[in-house]
Amino acid sequence: METVKLSQPLYSVYEKTLVGSIPADKLPRHVGVLMDGNRRWAAAAGQSTKHGHQAGAERVIEFLSWCKELEIPLVTLYMLSTENLKRKPEELADLLEVIEGLICSLAESQVAKVHPVGQLSQLPESLAASFDRAVTATEGISDLQVNIAVGYGGRQEIVDAVREMILEAVETGADMRSLAENLQITDIDRYLYTRGMPDPDLLIRTSGEQRLSGFMTWQSAYSEFYFCEALWPDFRRVDFLRALRDYAHRQRRFGS
Repeated sequence: METVKLSQPLYSVYEKTLVGSIPADKLPRHVGVLMDGNRRWAAAAGQSTKHGHQAGAERVIEFLSWCKELEIPLVTLYMLSTENLKRKPEELADLLEVIEGLICSLAESQVAKVHPVGQLSQLPESLAASFDRAVTATEGISDLQVNIAVGYGGRQEIVDAVREMILEAVETGADMRSLAENLQITDIDRYLYTRGMPDPDLLIRTSGEQRLSGFMTWQSAYSEFYFCEALWPDFRRVDFLRALRDYAHRQRRFGS
């Protein structure tokens, strides 16, 4: 990874140089982010885990503003996995409180249209209500949508998609053998949490970990991956620009 430490004036020049090195037609249309490293960031600073999650949440609106400036229309943020729901009650309560605060801030900032994805029925009533209010408050925003993945698991998403498809077929009296024999990839697509949306072009994971941890398991089949050493609260615009520059210079083959 690049490590560049510059004074503020030179840093600004460096940012502009990076922007200029990325052709507009090579920017991803859908970026997914695994915002990893909040707890390690807090531990290194001698702070509580909740403080780390709060610092990570504060980075989100700034990150979305970068996407808006670059005219990237769709972002998906991995914020709470199905495994996270099994954390110790006190840590989970803190995390849910931070997420709820972020959702309220997103509604107030009007930076992006908010769309939750995941097992929303598993969320506390107050958080679900905050999502409802944020969706309503931001529904008129058309230049940037942010999917907030909460109570999300890639395998669970596929199970939920198949279950919904089968139940719908049963309700309409469809022949199950015919359904199985004629099943296509696009049939599954229509029941995913992200139905109607393009698959992510670029998936970014911070903190140096090099795995997807169940994030967009189905949708990431042909995504490009970028792993960044920075912990999420330390993730800077220049780190994002480096990821975009790297993506722009790749040749996507889509399995060919």
